[in-house]
Order: sequence, then C-alpha cells, then structure tokens
Amino acid sequence: MRTLPSPARTRESEPPGRPGRDLYAAGAAAVLVTVAVVAGRHIEDTRGTLFVDWPPLLASWGPHVGPGTPAAVLVAVAVVAYGPALAARLPWRALLPVTWGASTAWILSLALIDGWDRGIARRLTTRYEYLQVIDRFHHIPAALRDFTGHILLDSPDNWPAHVAGHPPAATLTFVLLDRIGLRGGGWAGVWCVVVGATACVAVLVTMRALSDEALARRAAPFLVLAPAAVWMGTSADAYFAAVAAWAVALLALAVTRRSPGWAGASGLLFGLTCYLSYGLTLVALIAAAVLVLGRHGVRERPALVVPLLAGLAVTPAVFTLAGFDWWEAYHLLVTRYAQGAGGIRPYGYWVWANLACTVLITGLATAAGLRRTGAVLVRRRTAPRACVRLAFLVSAALLALLVADLSGMSKAETERIWLPFAVWLLPACAFLTRPRSWLTAQAVLALLLNHLLLTGW
Repeated sequence: MRTLPSPARTRESEPPGRPGRDLYAAGAAAVLVTVAVVAGRHIEDTRGTLFVDWPPLLASWGPHVGPGTPAAVLVAVAVVAYGPALAARLPWRALLPVTWGASTAWILSLALIDGWDRGIARRLTTRYEYLQVIDRFHHIPAALRDFTGHILLDSPDNWPAHVAGHPPAATLTFVLLDRIGLRGGGWAGVWCVVVGATACVAVLVTMRALSDEALARRAAPFLVLAPAAVWMGTSADAYFAAVAAWAVALLALAVTRRSPGWAGASGLLFGLTCYLSYGLTLVALIAAAVLVLGRHGVRERPALVVPLLAGLAVTPAVFTLAGFDWWEAYHLLVTRYAQGAGGIRPYGYWVWANLACTVLITGLATAAGLRRTGAVLVRRRTAPRACVRLAFLVSAALLALLVADLSGMSKAETERIWLPFAVWLLPACAFLTRPRSWLTAQAVLALLLNHLLLTGW
C-alpha cells in the first residue's frame, strides 16, 4: 500500500509560480463575472432575450437559509482547516473514500439549504425533467424506437426539454431506478448526488496515474469544496460528469498498467457517456490527452486498443439494434434547440458569459490555477515533468469546454451542463500555494451562491 509520497517525489512535483500574479488572474475572473451580470441584466431588462432571471445564471434573487446551512458551514470549515493536512497524510486507499464522503457531504448540505423538498426531492420532477416521462417507458424497446418522433416541439406528445435534449440512456437511468423500487424524486436526487460525488475520486485516480500522487493530494480538498457542488445537488449532469470522469480514469489506468480489462471497462463507459449527453462526445478530447500522456503504454501493448474499441461499441450497438438512431436524434435536437429559447438567446452575449458561469462553478482559485497551468506549459522545458503532464490534461479539458462554447449549442445553463468539463479544470488548483486561503474563497463563493440565489433548471 502506498501512503505518503516521498520527500524527493514531493519536491519534484512542487508547482512553480508567483502568488501575486494569481491574484491578478482571480481579479480578472471576478471582473468577467461582474461584467456578465451587469450586461446581462441590461439585455434582459431591455430586450428580454436571455431567458434567465439572474444572468448569467439560470437563477433568481432570493436570500434564504435552511436546514443545510449549519452543516454546509461545518463541512466548509472542516475541509479548509484539516483538508490539506489530511490529504497529504492519509494512506492513498483511505484518501479516496474520505474524499468521496466529504464531497457527498458538501453537495448534500448545500442542496439542503433549500430544504429536502425543493433542494433534492423535486429537482428531477419538474415539467422539464426525466421523471415526467417514466410512465411512457413501460415498453422500453418501443419507447426507444419512437424516441426521435417526439423530439421536435411540433411533434405529437413532444418530450420535455431535458428528455428531448439528451439521448435516451439519460432517461432510462431513472426508468431503471423506478423499476427496481427506487421511485420518485428523492431517490433520483440521492442517486445523482452519491454517484456524482465519485467524479472527484475519478479525477484523483487519473492524476495519480498520469501525473503525480503529490499533485493529486494537493488537488483533493479543491475537488471537494468546488462551488460546482451547488449544481451537482441535484442535477442529472452530476451523474453524467461521474460516468465521463470514470471513463477517463479507467483509460488512464489501462494505459499506465497495460490492462486490457481496464481498457474494455473504459470503452463501455465512454459509449454510455455518449448516450447520456450529445455534448459529452467532446470528452474525447480529454481521452486523447490521456492517450498522449500514456502513449508509451499503448506502444508497448497496442492490443489495448481492441478491448477499448470493443467496449466503446457496446452501448451504440444496443441502442441502434433497439431502433434508436443517435445521429438522427442529434440533428432533430439542433432543430428543437432553435425552436425554443436557444434560438432566441444572443450568441454574442453567451459566448463569453458562459465563461463567467465557468468561473462561478469552478471558483476564483481555479482561475488562478489556470494561470499557473499556462505558465507551466510556457516553461515546460524547465518545469517539473509531473506538473507539465497535469497542465496538459487540464488544457485538454479547457479546450473541450471552449469547443462546446463556440458551438452555440450551450447558450445559458452551462453552470449545470458543463459540470463534466468543470471537474477537470479543478486539478489546476494543485499548482497553488497557500491552499487554505484559496479553499476559503471557494467555500465562501459556494455558500454565497446557494444562500443568495434560488437556482433552478
């Protein structure tokens, strides 16, 4: 069992950088958010084309406290005070479940600020959500064959927005939960929280496999206290983020351990990811970065590609044989998107305001960490090898997010939709010095967002 990283290993991966410039990066991110709020408020008041009450977020102003308030504050204080030390000292096998437990506690406590009913149980039962159509999946093969016939707004019995906006594996997840007795919004919400919280573990596993254990340990508290937790409880996108993250993590284990089993499992999850959300095909950019970083393993055992591709083909084959055409559905979705608010929301605002949403879900610490990520890549010849490898992985995630942004298919609600990409930006915080100060900033931002705004989707 591996426990503490050796002193030599820690020094080798010590992130370089100048703390003063971190503050400039955080300040610039704060200015971006401020401009997005002011400009968005003006556009919405004068034109009414943003379709959000508190731009750039899909939220409304509503200061409140709730039963989760004391727990959220307690979790935040505990992680800030003890998180960095525990992350450095715990045996690796203990760190992973502790991180998952802390992340679950943070997400749940933030959600419960809105109370059990509004914060968890009703989130996935609104008219836009998956649980609205459970009764229409009594015969699953028939529902899959007819799925594309209900995507467009003018089609008979058109699907609710989130059902129409995703491949059917997303809805089927909640149908299957219902079938095994875990019925209703409460169970669906708990599923998304508990599974979604494992995303941080997947990121740690990936960091250790491809970069360095010391850097993974430094990142762990930031993965726990991410402001993104405000939207991970309770959102199906938290579940999507976890599936995508584990697909990447298993691929990292496959290429570093030369394991056909991990390769096949990774392929299965990548296939499932593409049938949970159309936009998550962009996770392929992060997967490509993993293959580049693990290219020596692939060269030594090129047969790894076979189980990877075989696993990748399983979910598409099953859904195609059942009568669902992914490409047809995607093209219909593009039309449906233009039929609704997506066709009215101005691209010229959202193409940069979405980045302000990213600041809000990843925090000012991540903005500073991304500055250091760029500095590491610029000085890659002299920077520690582990830091360069991590910077490359984070940059791939940032590229995927920017492609999603430029596509114009993510205008608003990206604080929720981009959770699967946001979790891969948070590791940039491993480059920061003075972690407790930055963790405090992360916690304060999340607490303010959840106490001052009523989020919804």
